[in-house]
Amino acid sequence: MTMLQTWVIPIVISYLLGSISFSYLLTKWLKGVDIRDYGSGNAGATNTSRVLGKGPAVVVFLLDALKGMAAVGLGYWLANGHNADVMMMVCGIAAIIGHNWPIFLGFRGGKGIATTVGVTLLIGFTAALIAGVCAILFILFTRYVSVGSLVFTTIVPVAMWILDFPAALVWLMLIVTVMAIWRHKQNLINLIKGKERKI
Repeated sequence: MTMLQTWVIPIVISYLLGSISFSYLLTKWLKGVDIRDYGSGNAGATNTSRVLGKGPAVVVFLLDALKGMAAVGLGYWLANGHNADVMMMVCGIAAIIGHNWPIFLGFRGGKGIATTVGVTLLIGFTAALIAGVCAILFILFTRYVSVGSLVFTTIVPVAMWILDFPAALVWLMLIVTVMAIWRHKQNLINLIKGKERKI
């Protein structure tokens, strides 16, 4: 197989898959508005809960997670046994980038946490489970979804390293962590100023 078939095509497809914004589509369908004009202005599950309620937010979270899983599955399928783990992770990252900076919405998307959850569940289930439990506990105690999101994306690579995952996967996961921190920079500023929204 050529490099185009092995790498470029699955990465591009994964990015386009990630660019499908379910929060945007659901809000348009149910309310006829652009979710990015309301609440935090973020096209994701948390802002969906503010605009549409908890039920639609759960639907958005699950669909965003599933598109991350689909991208990972695509990477596995097209890798054809060659560097499958790395290809799966790279496709997962492409989907997260698509969610955060979707070509269909002028590169204004979400923060990629639900999609990251989907990706990590297939790449490293145990690491994702450990990080998920920690994140949920932080959200319950602090009532800040942003804190839980950052806890999740920070703990996953640490857990992967402790669990002796391949170094390439740990480093690639660190890219996801950096992206999450970057997308949450305003949340961090709000936390410092005591203005961050609680659930």
